[in-house]
Amino acid sequence: MIQKVVMGTRLPAKLWLDNVEDKCMEQIVNLASLPYAFKHIAIMPDAHAGKGMPIGGVLATRGVVVPNAVGVDIGCGMCAMKTSLKAPELERKQITDVMRHIRATVPLGFAHQKNAVDESLLPEADWERLPYLRNKRANILKEIGTLGGGNHFIEIQKDTATGDVWVMIHSGSRHQGLQVAEHYNALAEFWCGKWYAETIPGLAFLPIETQEAKDYMAEMEYCVKIAFANRKAMMERVKEGFAMAVPGVEFEPMINIAHNYAAWENHFGEDVIVHRKGATRAYKGETGIIPGSMGTKSYIVEGLGNPESFMSCSHGAGRRLSRTAARNTLSLKDEARMMEDKGIIHGLRASCLDEAPGAYKDIEQVLAFEDDLVKPVVELVPMAVIKGE
Repeated sequence: MIQKVVMGTRLPAKLWLDNVEDKCMEQIVNLASLPYAFKHIAIMPDAHAGKGMPIGGVLATRGVVVPNAVGVDIGCGMCAMKTSLKAPELERKQITDVMRHIRATVPLGFAHQKNAVDESLLPEADWERLPYLRNKRANILKEIGTLGGGNHFIEIQKDTATGDVWVMIHSGSRHQGLQVAEHYNALAEFWCGKWYAETIPGLAFLPIETQEAKDYMAEMEYCVKIAFANRKAMMERVKEGFAMAVPGVEFEPMINIAHNYAAWENHFGEDVIVHRKGATRAYKGETGIIPGSMGTKSYIVEGLGNPESFMSCSHGAGRRLSRTAARNTLSLKDEARMMEDKGIIHGLRASCLDEAPGAYKDIEQVLAFEDDLVKPVVELVPMAVIKGE
């Protein structure tokens, strides 16, 4: 439920959380002061400060698109897949064999494919409508099937109710999404300066009737497709690992959602551009994925279609500590022991301590705050996790 409402100079911001860090609150008030913002701002329970706009924010606009309100990892999202396996029947060695295959076949962190993947994995495109990406095809083909760094992960999980084994992947459009975001944000800043436009640092915009805005929308939408293709390719490597470790395993269709994008939608009787930055669409009956941290639960959820959130929900647990604060205050030994006590196979080490469970909010509290936005359907706990490095 909405925990508080704060006012900007033009609109209210509705918050599905109680405690908000100062920097995040400053960004929320900025959003609610934008001349082109529509109706109100919706802030999800996993919100924390981002670049220009909070991660975990939903901004609807009239007539403009804001590149930084989507962010630099365009199309970043989740996929999840249920297997025919039951956790009690899966041996630890089988799990480690699958994880070993993933590490051998999925480049992690900043690593790319040594050789371009087959062009059949490249999403179809009208390349004439993609002025920035049309010359990046070779680069895209070396990034499909790669995890990336930060909070991206591949997990083997089990359903707490049935023991069913699931696979979950979090990743995005890799370097292409970053380049597209930075390119069009720079254009937006340039033109806002030329127009003497009223804006806020970090929230430069492009009027939707301009060619620059049309190009951004087309390239942003293609980056969403790249991100989906990337997750699908990694899921194929996971399936290979399971097939070798547990012959005869079967897989259900993959669930896929994005949480960094902008789209035309109709809300409160008007067609507007909804920017979701670290927020998941949650139309009534729509299946979503809300992950926790690398040592905590994740959820498959069903959207409730709440209009007050622009039919959106959180995209995860959300950071409790900044990366710097996590590295300076968390104990590697304690964080690792917590996961080992739960039987989780992990690779946590000092270089990724900022992704430890203690750096994140309580996922169950996050779900409690948004019980009017989504309904949990499947509760999953991690059995093994690979993080971006």
